[in-house]
Amino acid sequence: MIELLLFGLITGFVSGFFGIGGGTILVPMLILSGFIIKEAIAISIMQMVFSSIYGSFLNAKKAKNIFKDGFILGVGGFVGGLQNSFVHSLVSNEFLQYLFIIIIVLSIIKIFISPAQSSQEVKNHSKASLFIIGFIVGIIAMSIGVGGAIMLIPLLVGVAKYPLKTATSLSLFFVIFSSIAGFISLSLAGQMLFYEGFIVGLASLVGVYFGIKIKNTTPITSYKQSILFLNFLILITMIYDTFFKVS
Repeated sequence: MIELLLFGLITGFVSGFFGIGGGTILVPMLILSGFIIKEAIAISIMQMVFSSIYGSFLNAKKAKNIFKDGFILGVGGFVGGLQNSFVHSLVSNEFLQYLFIIIIVLSIIKIFISPAQSSQEVKNHSKASLFIIGFIVGIIAMSIGVGGAIMLIPLLVGVAKYPLKTATSLSLFFVIFSSIAGFISLSLAGQMLFYEGFIVGLASLVGVYFGIKIKNTTPITSYKQSILFLNFLILITMIYDTFFKVS
């Protein structure tokens, strides 16, 4: 239980600071501690419900104007996330790990080449295009146990031209929808680990508070470097677990 509480604190801080659901760091930690990836995904999804709702409540005080687009993206993510248990029935643990690695690599490249602070105005996007983006991100994200921010943030920064900190606030709001959908899907399929997920999720609330507090005071250039560092760390961890860890 102490290990799960620690994982929750770390994941909550990362979730609040980086605007992600936390699965990108929680899933590797759980795998390294002995859980198989599908168990880690279940715990991660339940934790995301806790951290995304609380984190978005805190972010709303500074970014109320961004949640119109976030709602449309979120509805798409919710519908996509409902396909989670179906995807799990079709693919293996190994395939999910390879997919995870590919997505992290693409995200690192996109964030690296995109400016942290865009000088262009944010484009107006159609509801249909936002829904489709949310749906695609939701169905992939919930299948690998992440909230979708690792894919959504590069799209919001590189394509929609949102400032980086605004994009992370918007992405955490998106995670509410995709994680609740994933939680419902796995619960109905009998694949949810309620006790472990509750312990990690409860502890994550403390981490979320401090993560958002520090995020709001961090210079934008340092913030971008921090996001790239996190992605590299996750990538190295997953490559080690997938190709070099001895069973």
